[in-house]
Amino acid sequence: MKLKNKTEVVDIIADVQNSPDLRHLPIDKVGIKEIRHPVVVRDRSQGLQHTIASFNMYVELPHNFKGTHMSRFVEILNSHDMEISVESFKDMLADMSKRLEADTGHIEMSFPYFINKVAPVSGVKSLMDYQIAFIGEIHHGQDVMTIKVVVPVTSLCPCSKEISQYGAHNQRSHVTLTVRTNTFVWVEDLIDLVEKQASCELYGLLKRPDEKYVTEHAYDNPKFVEDMVRDVAAVLNRDDRIDAYMVESENFESIHNHSAYAMIKKDKTQN
Repeated sequence: MKLKNKTEVVDIIADVQNSPDLRHLPIDKVGIKEIRHPVVVRDRSQGLQHTIASFNMYVELPHNFKGTHMSRFVEILNSHDMEISVESFKDMLADMSKRLEADTGHIEMSFPYFINKVAPVSGVKSLMDYQIAFIGEIHHGQDVMTIKVVVPVTSLCPCSKEISQYGAHNQRSHVTLTVRTNTFVWVEDLIDLVEKQASCELYGLLKRPDEKYVTEHAYDNPKFVEDMVRDVAAVLNRDDRIDAYMVESENFESIHNHSAYAMIKKDKTQN
């Protein structure tokens, strides 16, 4: 049989994904992971920052469908402008749910974010990178957006300082802050909040006077992992822009072959 046009070709190609499935097992998440795409995000000091994001995109699949249309995830990603903000991220989430005919959808966009930091004494500038993620979920038309930041800091052990005749052991720590906000919040605001509660913040480049400063500053501000999450949580409780949060701290111990960990989470909208 000779086909007259491309439409007839499409009509005879089987759509296996839309075929029925008889196992009666819905799938909670199905989609694509770790697809990279250039994006532009808002930068408090520079206005905009270009970076590369890694996307995870999922929808739920009802029990009666064999599969989802994987290519549509990529189409959705490429149909949006590279300047992805919280607002356009929400649009992408709604678009995905609509085009894939799903009641529930989930998108994660994680990317490195760079801040030009100034050393505390010498004033030399250097870039520090932070891992950021936008996470969006939609369920029956209602969306929930969260922002996650991973902030590396220094922590110094209060017990070590107390019991030692001189010195105290310290370590690099990762404080992970996940928040749901009711208004726009700069990524830098969240990073600043965490760094101010640490024994000392980190810098990409330090001269000798800076190294002396950060060493002594950490010694004067000892923090257990429990202190870290409590101090950050206390600030978040006073911030009216934050509706819900989870703060985690992992200390990569310098005198143990394990990490110390603590976590506090709270939904301020719940009584």
